[in-house]
Amino acid sequence: MTKTENPARIQAAANTRKLIEWAVDAVSKPLPEAVRRRAATILSDDIGAMVAGSLEPQVTRAREGLLRASSGKAEATVLARGAPRADRYAAASANGMAITWCELDEGFRNASCHGGAYTIPALLAEAEAQERSVEELLRALALAYEVTTRFALAFPFPVFNVHPHAAFATIGAAAATSLVRRYDAKTMLDAVTGAASMSFAGPFDTAVEGSLIRNGWTSAGAWIGLRAADWAEAGIGGGVGTPYDVFVGCFSTRALPEALVEGLGSAWSVANGYHKVFACCGYSHSAVEATLELLGRLRERKADEIAEILVETGPGGQALTTVEPETVLAAKFSIPHAIAATVRLGTAGARAFTFDKLQEESIAKLRRRVRMAPFPDLKPWPKDRPARVTLRFTDGGEMSAVCESARGGADQPFDEQTLLSKLAENAGSIFPAAPETLARVIRGDAGMLSRPWREVLAGMVKS
Repeated sequence: MTKTENPARIQAAANTRKLIEWAVDAVSKPLPEAVRRRAATILSDDIGAMVAGSLEPQVTRAREGLLRASSGKAEATVLARGAPRADRYAAASANGMAITWCELDEGFRNASCHGGAYTIPALLAEAEAQERSVEELLRALALAYEVTTRFALAFPFPVFNVHPHAAFATIGAAAATSLVRRYDAKTMLDAVTGAASMSFAGPFDTAVEGSLIRNGWTSAGAWIGLRAADWAEAGIGGGVGTPYDVFVGCFSTRALPEALVEGLGSAWSVANGYHKVFACCGYSHSAVEATLELLGRLRERKADEIAEILVETGPGGQALTTVEPETVLAAKFSIPHAIAATVRLGTAGARAFTFDKLQEESIAKLRRRVRMAPFPDLKPWPKDRPARVTLRFTDGGEMSAVCESARGGADQPFDEQTLLSKLAENAGSIFPAAPETLARVIRGDAGMLSRPWREVLAGMVKS
């Protein structure tokens, strides 16, 4: 069967075109209020994650290199101490390096995809350079998030081989840039499909093994997406069948073409995002929740009395098995470390994943006592990422707790105050005005949505 005879490819191509045409039409219309508020919440949470990541030494050095090499107009802000400005490509790349570093950015619950991290670095740079309003920025975010997650839903990986940051970051950045620039459907289609052709084969295990290049994929994706948009303006783009060829042909994903268009305009992906208060991979969060429940029941028991920790998880958790993580990133993708650190520290927040905690012998001993097993009888969403944690003690006693779905998703959302407190913790020390400014964006306070994003951002980062 040739490409032109392949019904799945034909349908994927037709639906890709419909998806882009819908987004181009929708960007000129107001968002439903609930969708606008969700987009603003995602923006705020991911800005906090970006600022937190900007403090890491490797991110600082990478940012300094990008700023030295920036030779264009200083038109966009890097969300780091001092709020340096650079050309939009350097700014997007610098912010893209920081956004996923601490594993505190939000994610999309219905597929393996971090829609905010793939769209927001390019979106912020382009919206500031183009002097778009806050409302226009939020429209572009909600729609670019929709386009990105639709590709993740339509081309799911059957196994954890390619990391979603590598697979979808270029698409998200190109979609966001196209919508901010108000492209027509043909130009946006060229940009997004061209960006899809420049997705890269970043192995999922890169994160599990702790190679920090994994955090560079959202940086590179932001740059590539911006350039894919530039090139589309010049008449250089992909083909309407390119996404199918990349994902099914090269990456061996499944094809669900109907997912590109089902429920467009009524089933919004931003409504199915999740937010984190644990600084580790989302597939470990149910296990952390179960462990925290057990800690509340320990009473006279002590961690030193634990002989074994049995952790039963779904398929995503079964990939996170590293016992001796060598980097902070590897620790964030290690259920043995996440659970051992939670037992010892009573938290899976950022301080549980610092380099010194990797070396702490009391945590290391517990990591070696963790045994992983598959969770039996998996249920559909939202109970598709469950965990059971069983503590077995040296005297033969044991206690168990089950968490079928971790907090933070659409089924158990955090309230806005919890997320604003997280924002204050992540960004408040660097940009004290950020929490209140972004709270006003979330609320849609009078006059805020019509203000230029450049102006709002300048006030937010002013020292």
